Amino acid sequence: MRVLKTFLRPGWLLLGVFVVAFAAACFVILAPWQLGKNTDTEHRNDLIRSAETTAPVPIDELAPPGRAFDTDTEWREVTVTGRFLDGEQVLIRLRSAGERPSVEVVTPFAVADSNRVVFINRGYVRPGDGNKVDIAPTPTNVVTVTGRLRKTESTSPGKGPRVENGVQTAYTIDTRTLGPVTGHPSEGFYLQLSPGQTGSLGEIELPQLESGPYLSYGLQWLAFGVMVPLGAAYFIYSEVKARRRKKELAEEAGVAPEPPVKDRDRIRNQLRGAGIASGNDLSAKETAEIGGGASGGSGDVKDKLAQRYGK
Repeated sequence: MRVLKTFLRPGWLLLGVFVVAFAAACFVILAPWQLGKNTDTEHRNDLIRSAETTAPVPIDELAPPGRAFDTDTEWREVTVTGRFLDGEQVLIRLRSAGERPSVEVVTPFAVADSNRVVFINRGYVRPGDGNKVDIAPTPTNVVTVTGRLRKTESTSPGKGPRVENGVQTAYTIDTRTLGPVTGHPSEGFYLQLSPGQTGSLGEIELPQLESGPYLSYGLQWLAFGVMVPLGAAYFIYSEVKARRRKKELAEEAGVAPEPPVKDRDRIRNQLRGAGIASGNDLSAKETAEIGGGASGGSGDVKDKLAQRYGK
């Protein structure tokens, strides 16, 4: 019972709460978060591998108008015929290409023989002095281009498109926000222009086909979720073992273990009642040794004192 009371102290209770909360976070939040990112990365790599070995098809086969975009078709190459709308292009700033700052250029593209307009990322240009960019114009005639399907990006609050220095600017290729500012209906995708196409700028390379550290991070969080409770169990075991060893050594030396505070107070009160000593004149150790059998009357206490001090 005394051992159980030890672990009901605030320090041990806080340790228990921390261990349970940390282990739960590892198994429920942290490990699934990293393993989920690993799954998403592997799925993206599979889509890119498949797209690289598949011939381009007309855009209506994979992304027909009026239908929600199928994300499993991302990275596939499609062909589309129409003309660029240069006057409505948007500059996507704060991008990077080849580990250098760049600006990507998104230009609406009016599909021939329809009222459909899709957004095409033509590639990147390097910003000059004062963040000014020099963008080559697109042809004004009808052309057929090939590009990869990309799902729309998202926009953080307060980071939507805006006009800077007289130019429409954005920080993400979010067709849901680019549509209203260009006056065209938006769809859940855009096209990333393939290299060598009419109107293309700096080539945006495909992502590297690597899994990243997400799998190892996920396994590490699972390991932490197991190790922390085991570590707490070891501390508890060590505490119990140390207390038992301390009790055994006290018994071997013939020294009664120090009683709880309430028992020491009871013994001191008995001493005061016997008129032998003020309880405060005895140390906790002396009180323990004298009061080991003082559950009886004051005579027992007097006998103990006589044996110890010759009184």
